[in-house]
Amino acid sequence: MKILLLGIGNVLYADEGVGVHFVNYLTENYRFSHPEHQIDLVDGGTLAHSLIPTLTQYDHLVVIDTVNAAGVDAGEVYFFDFDKAPAEIDWQGSAHEVEMLQTLIMMELVGDRPKTFVLGVTPTVLEPMHMGLTPKIHAAIPVMESAMLNHLRELGVTCERINNIEINSLIPTAYKRGIDA
Repeated sequence: MKILLLGIGNVLYADEGVGVHFVNYLTENYRFSHPEHQIDLVDGGTLAHSLIPTLTQYDHLVVIDTVNAAGVDAGEVYFFDFDKAPAEIDWQGSAHEVEMLQTLIMMELVGDRPKTFVLGVTPTVLEPMHMGLTPKIHAAIPVMESAMLNHLRELGVTCERINNIEINSLIPTAYKRGIDA
């Protein structure tokens, strides 16, 4: 089986980049292995439709991104089967989130979508452009990490911690100004 952990997001808009930052965090801190399965980690940015040729090569997909959910605070973490999304997930998020949803639906229509899970966190809404993560989203990273590692272990994947690099240290400091909101 081929497994893809796909970080999605726009790093120019603070929390909207959490999927990209998280997949880079996993890449720097873990070595994933399985005797038979291939595990890849990809920064998908805001590419969505352009990712279709890559996504069709996989059997199992975990999309890491922000998710909009009605009535919850920023920093709430969700892990779910794409085909069984919780009722409070409204899919009305940012442009990249909606485009990724459309991509997955189009792939399903033609029978090319791999078994898909979503690891998402509700973002803090920021008006100005900032890179980096707000404190509430930063605080959600350990919960996201635990959910991802548990899912991979359920698939029989060995998750070996090789570093202890903090996620914020992976984001260029010069771009994190103004996110202590």
